Amino acid sequence: MKLQISFDILDLDKALTVAQDIAQYADIIEIGTILIYNHGVHAVKQFKNKFPDKIILADTKIVDRGKEVAELFADAGANWITVMAGTSQHVIHATTTAAHNNNVKVMFDLIDSGSIGQSAMEAKNLGINALLFHQPYSEKESLLFLDKWDMIKGNTDLPIFVSAKINRENVNKIISIKPDAIIVGVGITGAQDSAQEAQYFANLINKL
Repeated sequence: MKLQISFDILDLDKALTVAQDIAQYADIIEIGTILIYNHGVHAVKQFKNKFPDKIILADTKIVDRGKEVAELFADAGANWITVMAGTSQHVIHATTTAAHNNNVKVMFDLIDSGSIGQSAMEAKNLGINALLFHQPYSEKESLLFLDKWDMIKGNTDLPIFVSAKINRENVNKIISIKPDAIIVGVGITGAQDSAQEAQYFANLINKL
């Protein structure tokens, strides 16, 4: 299991400062959509320059112009980009083709999928490398969470990354379903001691 740390911070300098303390614990560093909206490909370039040995995922959430966007972020140094499952298969295929031609992997964001089971089933043939299950976890909706997880898991052999507002209180339940990676954002980057939190999650995964 991998730990992906997401930086959804408006201030690029602040994000880079926080990253300096916690990058060692991350298998993948995610440049969040908010950071990309505010700073564009410059954010990816800055992170790649500062952490050249780290895998960088740009949460591009592509819905159109997949070829151009994939090439743009590949040039900036991204190792992964994201495309939305709800967009057209033409856009998805254009994204994956351009990405793979530039040695970039593509993650399928299922948050806008009309049928997550169907999207999971079709993903591999579209050239997708991993799936993103972007479902907030709560005790009240735990059965819904698990039902959706089963629909995804039962229809693919691709890696599945889970982003579910993960914190110390719910992480063990998320880990129990055995995703291929967990994505933690503000639970680490917004903590008073972000390095301590990052180390906590990294140690938890390393014990598995």
